[in-house]
Amino acid sequence: MKDRVQKEWDILWTNYPQLADCKEDIRKTFALMSDCCRQGGLIMTCGNGGSASDAEHIVGELMKGFKLKRPATKEQRESLMSAYPDEGAYLADHLQRAIRAVSLVSQTALSSAFANDVAADMVFAQQVFGYGKPGDLLIGISTSGNSRNIVNACKTAKAFGIGTIGITGESGGMLREICDVTIRVPACDTHRVQEYHLPIYHALCAAVEAEMFAE
Repeated sequence: MKDRVQKEWDILWTNYPQLADCKEDIRKTFALMSDCCRQGGLIMTCGNGGSASDAEHIVGELMKGFKLKRPATKEQRESLMSAYPDEGAYLADHLQRAIRAVSLVSQTALSSAFANDVAADMVFAQQVFGYGKPGDLLIGISTSGNSRNIVNACKTAKAFGIGTIGITGESGGMLREICDVTIRVPACDTHRVQEYHLPIYHALCAAVEAEMFAE
């Protein structure tokens, strides 16, 4: 398990030596994500524009098998077989153990209603307030670190004992002052920042998966 986790770091540092200054914060982020998963917590993600796509992407890697197979456990398989003798095997064969995660950008009806009726910059904060509990984790992605709806979500999380991770550009913006950990990539232009974000969260998702599911 530790070897598989280290392999992910080795790949990241080799392919992206520019991220050397981010190593400590990436490892701290991994520790927060792993702790949340071990405690059965929920990982929430949010972002705007391209970062919204990244928020969705992270959840896609966490909620199903990414680099490892995650078959149902023996006990889970037995429960399915007991409940549905004719179909239990199919269900068990096509289910994968998940790392609990939700993208806050996906709630279209809620987000549009809240933005229209209350405040657009509180859309993600409202979901953190509704979904989150102590021990959960919020990953806020903002290339500037100053996106107001991301900042407000992180402030809300902090107030209620929810861990906070910012993934930003070089300055870190306001998220740098709020979040438990802020990964600040060495770029300022939006497209360059986003190009660095992808390999970081791929490595994090693969490392957490290895931590949770490698045998």
